[in-house]
Amino acid sequence: MAEECGCCRKRARTEEEYKALMNRLKRIEGQVRGLEKMVENECWCPDILTQVSAVNCALNSFSKELLSQHLKTCVADGIREGNTEILDELVETLRKVMK
Repeated sequence: MAEECGCCRKRARTEEEYKALMNRLKRIEGQVRGLEKMVENECWCPDILTQVSAVNCALNSFSKELLSQHLKTCVADGIREGNTEILDELVETLRKVMK
């Protein structure tokens, strides 16, 4: 469940969850570095755009995985504890990320 800290709330993740999320982010980071090199090397625009699309897909996959974990843990725990405000927070979060 989420804990409060000075700047943000926190949620402890299992080692497996942590590694899976970090691996995805590191792959995305590598893809973005690849985009930088493509621009530096003056690659053809459609080729760069294809790679941008791949990065967007990777970020969407990351978001889906994180949302799934959030629903299965934070939201489910909150509901079990009687915290119905967690649903309002979820709806607001979905509004923000589904623009």
